[in-house]
Amino acid sequence: MESSPTPLLVVAGALLRQADGERSGSILMQQRDFTGVHGGLWEFPGGKLEPGESPEAALVRELEEELGVTIAPDDLQAVGFASGRTASVAEGGKGMPRPIVILLYICRRWQGEPRALEAADVAWVLPGAIAQLAMPPLDYPLADALERYLGGVDK
Repeated sequence: MESSPTPLLVVAGALLRQADGERSGSILMQQRDFTGVHGGLWEFPGGKLEPGESPEAALVRELEEELGVTIAPDDLQAVGFASGRTASVAEGGKGMPRPIVILLYICRRWQGEPRALEAADVAWVLPGAIAQLAMPPLDYPLADALERYLGGVDK
């Protein structure tokens, strides 16, 4: 029996910005740098876990690195996950795809103004409109999970 590579564990964050009295609010999405895999596509910000790191600690670290915001781990709430296979990027695109699991968290409180530090751009998008963006394949089920979590908010 052939052994399967260890799944890559990735965390992603949905920063929810709501004005007072606003029912749904908007979610921060970031546009990937144009030079890498899935270049120019929109995604939930986040990244890979480092060895020994909890998912929440990884997301706190990633959102600080990518957006310049400070988040308390207790302000993260799990929303859902998506799984699949990574794009093949090793060996000039000839490597084997690896299993990947992305954990999505929502966050309603943070310090600092989010900005694109490691991405091409950021944008605030209504939850129901996220699935209309050009995104990597696994971000679509994450957008669906987020919309269900938020109760099917208006588009």
